[in-house]
Amino acid sequence: KCLYSRTHMGNVGSYGLCPDHDEKTHKGYKMTSKQFLFKMTLIRKFEEKVQELFYKGMLSGTTHLYIGQEANAVAISAYLCSEDVVVSNHRSHGHYLARTDDVEGLMAELLGLSSGVCGGKGGSQHICKDNFFSNGILGGMAPFSAGYSLKLKADNSGRVVVAFIGDGTWGEGVVYETLNIASLWRLPLFIVAENNFYAQSTPIALAMAGDIGGRAKAFGIPFACVESTDVEEIYEAAREPFNHVRSGNGPFILQINTYRLVPHSKGDEIRSKEEVDEKRRYDPLTIHGRRFSKEVCQTVLEECLQRIEDTIERLSVTGTE
Repeated sequence: KCLYSRTHMGNVGSYGLCPDHDEKTHKGYKMTSKQFLFKMTLIRKFEEKVQELFYKGMLSGTTHLYIGQEANAVAISAYLCSEDVVVSNHRSHGHYLARTDDVEGLMAELLGLSSGVCGGKGGSQHICKDNFFSNGILGGMAPFSAGYSLKLKADNSGRVVVAFIGDGTWGEGVVYETLNIASLWRLPLFIVAENNFYAQSTPIALAMAGDIGGRAKAFGIPFACVESTDVEEIYEAAREPFNHVRSGNGPFILQINTYRLVPHSKGDEIRSKEEVDEKRRYDPLTIHGRRFSKEVCQTVLEECLQRIEDTIERLSVTGTE
């Protein structure tokens, strides 16, 4: 059981299914616990490989790793339909892999290869494929998410836009313009605020007056906060918010208090080793891994490592031993 788990929810209605989701599969989500483990492990090992390649000078551009936050993307993505839209940010790898499972396309993109998601020209922060969009400009995708939500509302399709933003993004004025329009027009926009307590190297306590919930209230947008690194608890916390948005009731903001176990990017770690080590107790892979035998966890680990190594081999990348 996760030691760091409390869920604060408002009453936002009953559970609703995605229009093209199989009811039995969706309601029986606990049967997908192993899939949760696999996806989180795949993201973690992908990111570790990316870190290795970066330090060998093999990547095109910089990168921001998702290590420690994997449960958020995996839990949220489990609710998505094929035509739903995901909007991400500079820390996009976990969101992209949870959404698309496209290991080879993303790795090729990071390596600057023409077979990459964006032909090797987007790099780590600018990804566009299959209703997935990311941008490295802080808050830059907020108005885009509102615009796409307006399109989906006009289509009357029951689809939603999920926008992942970080705690630092709340310092950008364009976010508040987006919240105003989304609330006024009751747009199908689900904002997932991943609060890892640091905007690059600035603690949230030094940068944010008030809190995220108060900002949601100011625009009349329903809000919930889940303090957990347990993928299944996050999944449960997202159930009613997804129903609220998909049912045409307007936007919702879900804050997930999380923690990244690596620096913001490279060479910019200001947190103490003691702080980071203490937070390792809440590593989402450790928390969820306790539900399985050591043999199952090892098998999943080996499958993920093999998939990544096979990808590297297919891309003819050398010097990765």
